[in-house]
Amino acid sequence: MTREPNTRLADLFGLAGWSKGELARLVNRKAAAMGHPQLATDTSRVRRWIDTGETPRDPVPKVLAALFTERLGRVVTIEDLGFGRHGRVGRGKSGDGLPYASDRIAAVLTEFTGMDLMFNRRGLVGAGAALAAGSAISNAMQDWLRTDPNLATDAPRTTDPLSLDQAGYDRYEAAPVGSDEVVALENSVEIFRAWDAQRGGGLQRKAVVGQLNEVGGMLSYRHPEHLQRRLWGVAANLAVLAGWMSHDVGLEPTAQKYFIIAAHAAREGGDRPRASEALSRCARQMVHLGRPQEALDLMQLAKSGAGEETLPRTRAMFCTIEAWAQASMGHGQAVRRTLGEAEELFVSDRGDVPPPSWMQLFNEADLHGMQGLVYRTLAEHEPGSAVIAQRHAKEALDMREKGRQRSTIFDHISIASACFIDDDPEQADTYARMALLSIRDNSSHRTWDRLREMYRLTGQYAGNERIRELREEISQAMPSKGVNKGGSASV
Repeated sequence: MTREPNTRLADLFGLAGWSKGELARLVNRKAAAMGHPQLATDTSRVRRWIDTGETPRDPVPKVLAALFTERLGRVVTIEDLGFGRHGRVGRGKSGDGLPYASDRIAAVLTEFTGMDLMFNRRGLVGAGAALAAGSAISNAMQDWLRTDPNLATDAPRTTDPLSLDQAGYDRYEAAPVGSDEVVALENSVEIFRAWDAQRGGGLQRKAVVGQLNEVGGMLSYRHPEHLQRRLWGVAANLAVLAGWMSHDVGLEPTAQKYFIIAAHAAREGGDRPRASEALSRCARQMVHLGRPQEALDLMQLAKSGAGEETLPRTRAMFCTIEAWAQASMGHGQAVRRTLGEAEELFVSDRGDVPPPSWMQLFNEADLHGMQGLVYRTLAEHEPGSAVIAQRHAKEALDMREKGRQRSTIFDHISIASACFIDDDPEQADTYARMALLSIRDNSSHRTWDRLREMYRLTGQYAGNERIRELREEISQAMPSKGVNKGGSASV
């Protein structure tokens, strides 16, 4: 007993809206359903967990995690509840317990993916599913990202170097792997990544999460260092992909958690650029959700912690995300300066060092696509930027390779939106209809979010017969969120 309140558990308890007696009864009922009928939790025990920081014995933390996950509509782990694997999480951590200790990352990864697979939360994300603030993540991880862990000292030690860490959570029956298995895992990442780019994150998300769960089990063994690093790399790549797919279908707190897990995994594998790229995904998510200042906080962390080995092309990508956040705030001068830096970095990359697999999708088409999005966003504050947005988005369209359907939809929407701002409804109508042709075949909710933003811009042209028809087609095609009759997007 610490005799200090467990603030994390208290916060989640408040969000859940239970009484202490009600939670005690739910714990007993849930524990029995999970095969532990002997539990007899009461109100006073729940009070001690919250008010004095008492850590309940197994299996209560797992039962509580399951209950809060069901109640809040998002994955809640034992760590989120303020319970460490062997006691409370140490003081001085952030609200999310960041950064994780090196010997806990595989367990956190496996626990989180296991809970994600167990519960179907689609459509259940509510007010209780709050994102961590970008500044909180940045402050917690500032020094951590700049240091490289020593795998030889940080990894769990046992008498048998291939022995399973028994501290894991519902870990599947893993086994040590060799080079051939790691190659197969690396190839699977490429397959999942290509599918995501083509069809969006909805259809393969749980397959990626399941694969990541298995890799977490593999990481509980101590492999030779070269294999261990590659496994951490696979875990980082899968976690980023799981996060991006979750973001793509609107599971925002889940997505953020995967991005943070990915940053940890990449750092464990000694790949600081990958860790920073994972954090940059958090930043893109923040801009999408209308929190640009928090995105800038995260990008400052990502850029400062990336290390000297980060390729110019990767730094160029970072700049485009930073510029998008600046555009959302209407900071035109900063946007032009940051995008100028992105262009310089991109052309300075001589290509003598092959880009990592996770950077291969950021090519010249993506650079123009991001510039189109940035200037289209800035055009809301500086309408003259709409012409520049159209030029870049059209360049992106001309360069897009096959298999990038989602990006192509985004380009069409960027052009159409910029045309509406530029008082060119005829051309806007043409590109908006191009987006509609393929958007129904894509599982990306973000494409619909961007379409809602474009729909808002059509309001001033509602008297135009062609645009009136377009608005009706969008309204009929829109998923359940739909659009408001007044012309604004419903969210």
